[in-house]
Amino acid sequence: MAKNTSKMPLPKLDDLFTTEEDRVNANLEKVVDIKISDIDDFPNHPFKVIENEEMYNMRDSIKENGVLVPALVRPKENGRYEMVSGHRRKFASQLANNETIPCIVRNLSDDEAIIIMVDSNLQREEILPSEKAFAYKMKLEAISHQGKRNDLTCDQVGDKLNGKKSVVLLAEEVGDSKSQIQRFIRLTELIPELLELVDEKQIALSPAVELSFLTDEQQYSVLDYIDYNAVTPSHAQTIRMKKLSQEGTLTVELIESIMSEEKSNQISKIKFNENRIRSVLPKNIEDKKIEDFVVNAIEFYNKHLQRQKSMDAR
Repeated sequence: MAKNTSKMPLPKLDDLFTTEEDRVNANLEKVVDIKISDIDDFPNHPFKVIENEEMYNMRDSIKENGVLVPALVRPKENGRYEMVSGHRRKFASQLANNETIPCIVRNLSDDEAIIIMVDSNLQREEILPSEKAFAYKMKLEAISHQGKRNDLTCDQVGDKLNGKKSVVLLAEEVGDSKSQIQRFIRLTELIPELLELVDEKQIALSPAVELSFLTDEQQYSVLDYIDYNAVTPSHAQTIRMKKLSQEGTLTVELIESIMSEEKSNQISKIKFNENRIRSVLPKNIEDKKIEDFVVNAIEFYNKHLQRQKSMDAR
């Protein structure tokens, strides 16, 4: 009868001197304090870290209570760490003069890190259009790696992934429609200066999407006109410019001609200094009666001028 020549695997040296509980605990994620100077920002992080009142409130909270929610980092080959979730906590900790920040260290692939980074930031109440644009693009690329994909900015976004296109899966996760996601991603084709105007709500999403189809040179011509004339294009105007650009006939002169047309939403409006008006109004007047009071006063003044002219003419 043949002998069984297979050998029993020898236990590792660590296994001989540690308990099962020790080995389980060794594999559990732990919160550790890491030097802030050893943590690099996530590459091309799409979410802005702004030093504003909200950030100062976070700084004060950290001074008083510490960082209540640990940041999430992943180790780098050079011994440093890369921030995945916690950029704002890291910045607030620096403002609080802290040298370390509590972190969870987790080994993550690039795609896993992108998805976690985007998801953790999309929970914020206020997100700028530019932040959504690049975040959606990054996450869509990450989940699309599971299947062949096409252009991220057209209707053919991603092939089927688990029976659904990747953009449809993203729409189900984030709450924006498929078309809305594609519109936001189009914003990544804008020059930075125009994209900033979108964030500042000077240019609405729909005209911004149309402008994204213009060449960079054409977009800078639009920007120059905006800067010099303090007007932004309407949706209808951007549609015309996009069509001409795609036909190869859009020139600087045509851009200026289109944008010089009067737009209903940019007809000059009369503005008043509210404090100046209230200073001459009766103190007990109701807000809804202010307009009538001002109009009646102007009409009375005009009648007075007419009477004065008639008397002077005698």
